[in-house]
Amino acid sequence: MKYLFILIIATAGLFANDFDQAVEDYNQGGYIKALNAFYALAKEGNAKAQYNVGLIYASGKGVQKDLTKAQKWYEKAAKQGNGPAQYNLGLLYHASGESTDHGYEKAKYWYEKAAEAGIMQAYNNLASLYMEGKGTVKDEKKAFELLQKAASMGLSL
Repeated sequence: MKYLFILIIATAGLFANDFDQAVEDYNQGGYIKALNAFYALAKEGNAKAQYNVGLIYASGKGVQKDLTKAQKWYEKAAKQGNGPAQYNLGLLYHASGESTDHGYEKAKYWYEKAAEAGIMQAYNNLASLYMEGKGTVKDEKKAFELLQKAASMGLSL
């Protein structure tokens, strides 16, 4: 049992080192190298790595921009509670809007999750949906409350 615990700690340290190296590679313009490292960690279930794979596909840095792949990886991370992934997934659904079945409803769902995770921009985007009645019943009072919450967190428009 003692050895298993040591193995788990050592493995966690290796993943942290791999993640940090991938971030460094990305920041230095080594997008493909970073993607490969993030991808390996993402396949193991690392939510931060899944989010970063999504970011790379969404931005098109080092790869062809692919919002479908970005969405897939954001969703994996979002389901694990990654707030930034929840927010970016909301953005993708919001942008798709009426062109997809229930795009605004899905955007609302993910913005709510991101807001619960403390992502202040999610409050602003939720307010927009409530103001316009997209994906929800139009509710200007609720929109105002959400904007106040965003403002209290430091978001200025």
